[in-house]
Amino acid sequence: MVEQHLHIISFDVPAPPDYGGVIDVYYKAKALAEAGAKVHLHCFEYGRGRGKELERFCASVHYYPRHTGKHQLLHALPYVVVSRRSEALMGRLLKDAHPILFEGLHSCYHLGDPRLQGRRRLVRAHNVEHDYYTALAKAEGNAFRRTYFLNEARKLLRFEPVLCEADHILAISPKDQAYFDGHFKHVSHIPAFHACDRVEVADGLGDFAFYHGALGVPENDMAALFLVQKVFKGAPVKLVIAGSNASRALKRAVALAPNVELREGLTTTEIQDLVRAAQVNVLPTFQATGIKLKLLLCLYTGRHVVCNTPMVEGTGLAELCHVHDRAEAMRTSILACMGTPANGQAIEKRVEVLEERFSNRRNAERILRLL
Repeated sequence: MVEQHLHIISFDVPAPPDYGGVIDVYYKAKALAEAGAKVHLHCFEYGRGRGKELERFCASVHYYPRHTGKHQLLHALPYVVVSRRSEALMGRLLKDAHPILFEGLHSCYHLGDPRLQGRRRLVRAHNVEHDYYTALAKAEGNAFRRTYFLNEARKLLRFEPVLCEADHILAISPKDQAYFDGHFKHVSHIPAFHACDRVEVADGLGDFAFYHGALGVPENDMAALFLVQKVFKGAPVKLVIAGSNASRALKRAVALAPNVELREGLTTTEIQDLVRAAQVNVLPTFQATGIKLKLLLCLYTGRHVVCNTPMVEGTGLAELCHVHDRAEAMRTSILACMGTPANGQAIEKRVEVLEERFSNRRNAERILRLL
């Protein structure tokens, strides 16, 4: 049997797999390797350090510095794209004729390079990026950062036609697939890759509700504030919030709420343990883009999931959650879930949906068939 080799260009070092985008990259690379591919991983490194564990399943791992100088903001191309260019990367790609998987529009600076003509090129679309950056701008309170996000959204929209150079686009959600189908040829929905092999939900009852997210992202901080100030205010339920870089506003709100605890700087394992131990994982979002990897983690390993419509919009996962958009309805649902074991038909439905559609092994095999 001929060995199948694949270059993967990642926008960041995907180890440890501790935030949304790199979770998909890490477990995709791992699943592709387990399916028999020789994965050659190329990472842009800008602060996370080198991921030694990647060498366990990748045939080779290479690192490139990201060009993060402020003068890059003046470039016509998006900052997130032009800062991820490397002739050293191109030199390695040109040494063979293996297929290339570009992770996100961020990593597509070299997608249209004439030197790659004739190469099999796939792009994993993690979001409709201009929509994502517009949503970031709406959630951002700092005027400079808001202007940056809006400029970046405009540049990303102008840059997006480069995806015509791809032989196939791998959309992360059905909603994103519908968008890309309307603009490009050869689009497939390949669900997000993740840490879980099977649905495993703890028996018994937990005694707290849990929210987690990268609180340095304004949208996540806003969601946490919404829970503290609107949903859990005066409620007879303890809320634990986990994440790093919480805003001063969130810290002040938590200090005034006797039933809310903020835990910063937790490891991935500690967060996973809290997801399992909680009686309810509460997941509001105000940004219906892509798919939130934390939703998958909570459905695979948590008890009840209470969320709002944007969290599940276009994912096909609404039937597995308690979905409410008003704070009062969300609070009522949480209170009902606190005394109800998570078992029976609801968990059987999760097994049916998740283990069929979100199997890392099956979805890795689908990608290999496209090479």
